Amino acid sequence: MNGSLTFDNWDPKQLPHFPIDDESNGAQEVIRWSFAHYGPDLVYACSFGAESMVLIDLLSQVSPKIRLVFLDTGLHFRETYETIDAVVRRYPKLHLERIRPELSVVEQGVVHGERLWERNPDLCCHLRKILPLKQALSGAAAWISGLRREQSPIRQFTRFLNRDEKFGLIKICPLIHWTEAEVWEYIRVRDLPYNKLHIQGYPSIGCAPCTRPVAKGEDPRAGRWSGTGKTECGLHPSSWKG
Repeated sequence: MNGSLTFDNWDPKQLPHFPIDDESNGAQEVIRWSFAHYGPDLVYACSFGAESMVLIDLLSQVSPKIRLVFLDTGLHFRETYETIDAVVRRYPKLHLERIRPELSVVEQGVVHGERLWERNPDLCCHLRKILPLKQALSGAAAWISGLRREQSPIRQFTRFLNRDEKFGLIKICPLIHWTEAEVWEYIRVRDLPYNKLHIQGYPSIGCAPCTRPVAKGEDPRAGRWSGTGKTECGLHPSSWKG
């Protein structure tokens, strides 16, 4: 790894400055810096939502061999898997790793009871997302996420570079200044594949049992864990330190 910006020597006063007045709102420069700085120690954890399509395309322009991990919970929509297949065809050099939980859905039901996502969604996300991501990020120095500030009040203070306390890494968010309209315009102009559920009322797509379409005027994330008070799976903190 080149340079010295790591979780352990994090210094907000020494963070690089990325201009946001280019056509990618700073994303391309952040991505170029990230590859130059971390190289093979960089991982992109991808959900294959709309933002993922933009990031994969931008990443492929910097390095055709990108390490991308997908948390395959075993509970995703059929359309999500179809999107993955389309992306792999579009980017044949993509290094995709499907990370699966230690327990299958059936095994989880035996150990923790059936339909855990209904009774204890936090534990279900911990077992099927957080622990697998910790495994996937083992040995990495930084990871990329598609968070945008516009997505929710919790995410409005996200920066390009963040000190991620949960995973002990630098978390890189190139799309923080993108709007939803800009994401979809990029997908249209570049003719990128995307999850067809997005045009069926699903602005945010997670596991099938915990995701519903949203009505006009609802918060874009209202369809995630609806009725539980839960708004995040736990991969992203409610605030950033430093």
